[in-house]
Amino acid sequence: MENLSLSALLDVIGEVFSDEISIVVSNTEEYLYYLPSKRVDLKIRPGDPVKEGTIAQKAISQKQKVSEFINRDVFGIPYHGMAVPFYHDGELEGCVTAIYPVYTDGKSVVTVKTHDGWIPVPFASVKYVEVKDRKTYVMAEGFSGTHKNTLQEFEYLLPRESFVRCHRSFIVNVHHIKGIYPDTHSTFVLEMDNGTRIPVSQSYSSYFRKLLGF
Repeated sequence: MENLSLSALLDVIGEVFSDEISIVVSNTEEYLYYLPSKRVDLKIRPGDPVKEGTIAQKAISQKQKVSEFINRDVFGIPYHGMAVPFYHDGELEGCVTAIYPVYTDGKSVVTVKTHDGWIPVPFASVKYVEVKDRKTYVMAEGFSGTHKNTLQEFEYLLPRESFVRCHRSFIVNVHHIKGIYPDTHSTFVLEMDNGTRIPVSQSYSSYFRKLLGF
């Protein structure tokens, strides 16, 4: 333990929570360490100044633990978090922050843009969401359309008991997966009930397996 660096220890701690929770360490002015999770990534870089309005900044200024919701105005995506300040010889040194995604109970529909207008699509009817050519496409029962949200934003909008991120370009509704097969170009491939085949990339494979239990 004597030779274990702080960074190595934080990496190990982060691995325990890496599927769901991002870990951030800062001093009183800037971020020192950041380990993003697979569910939420605020794109923080060590050396970035601690932003006004973040829970880290609030914990430092108030000199106490802060736990609250932060809206998308600060980092571009909403999140929940908890920041706890730490001290050395009685002096405030910084804080440790845990960041976890916002899970919605849902409005039950995604409103998709089509050639003729907009169609509210029930969550259950959405087969998958894909990013292609810098556009986000929602594939539903019998039709498809576009949406202004990014895939990361859809991760917080769509109910997590049904929708899983499986690739940087895809989120799938597990209730529309017909089969899961090994694949030479990715870890495995999903066959959807409309015949579409969707890859599961290596970076998401263990998380995907864990959520689906295989």
